[in-house]
Amino acid sequence: MFRKSVKISLILIYLVIIAGAVVRMTGSGMGCPDWPKCFGYYIPPTEEEQLQWHANQDYFEGQVIIVDETLKVAKQSFKSSKGYNPDNWNSYEKHDYATFNAAHTWVEYINRLLGALSGVAILIMTVLSFKQRKKSFKIPLFSIITLILLLFQAWLGATVVYSVLSPVRITLHMLVALIIVALLMYILKISTNSKPKYNTTNSFHYLILLAVILSLIQVAFGTQVRQFVDEQVKVFGYSAKAMWLKDPDTMFYIHRSFSILVLIVNLAIVYINQKQGLGFKLVKWMIGLIIFEIFTGILMFYLDFPFLSQPLHLVIAALLFGVQFYILLQSFEAKSTKSIHKIKQ
Repeated sequence: MFRKSVKISLILIYLVIIAGAVVRMTGSGMGCPDWPKCFGYYIPPTEEEQLQWHANQDYFEGQVIIVDETLKVAKQSFKSSKGYNPDNWNSYEKHDYATFNAAHTWVEYINRLLGALSGVAILIMTVLSFKQRKKSFKIPLFSIITLILLLFQAWLGATVVYSVLSPVRITLHMLVALIIVALLMYILKISTNSKPKYNTTNSFHYLILLAVILSLIQVAFGTQVRQFVDEQVKVFGYSAKAMWLKDPDTMFYIHRSFSILVLIVNLAIVYINQKQGLGFKLVKWMIGLIIFEIFTGILMFYLDFPFLSQPLHLVIAALLFGVQFYILLQSFEAKSTKSIHKIKQ
């Protein structure tokens, strides 16, 4: 039951990452300009008319409307009179963004809903982890750490909205999501009773560690490139995709060149695993994901961002990190087992 809860949590976190990628692709990051509600609703509006002031209408405390391109928040529950009374409303002070787009709102809302579901799943996992403390004290310890980090991630998501999509906070938001993935994989690994079916060497061990670090750096670079693209979209619009990377900034070239280093390191991992018969089967998935990742990058640059190429590029990077980190855990386990054998000898 506990391991199932960990797997469900891991799947939900990846669904959140996928939803976040779709949010970025569609430009829906400000679809809900407040947090944790959406325009003051638990279930967001579907039409702009719901956000307009109306006479003789009941309003609830915290409800949001748009007046003169600004957000207004109801001070308390009341019924409006024939004329708009500003004394019933507070101006929203977190930011000055006041645009409604139904599609953007619901894309962002689904992203938040998945985030809430992942929170419930990790909370259940943490409660169940205490039954595993006899197996290893690390299981409840790291479950609690994961829950705390998820709460931090939720707060960070709020600050992303309040900052009107600050590039630095978006990057940090993505990196924290990957750290949560790593923690869940670690919990999944230490809660298993299976014995390692693989060997390792120092060169393989340190190369896979390097690969994990490089993937994190590459994701950080990628989010900065994505921010540049977002800015180009604002200038040229969604219809002029050919212009988005016509004159890329320095970060784009760093990101592209860095991918060569990532490929070389991972090919070296595959070579050592094959040549020395170490038995790490997941390296085939790892190299496959890298090839697919490079392919989606080529599609975006040379074919002007085909449909779904952007979210796929990000999701594949997240999956690659997960696979690499799990191989690293396997390598640590094999290294530990190898050390025990040496002591016994």
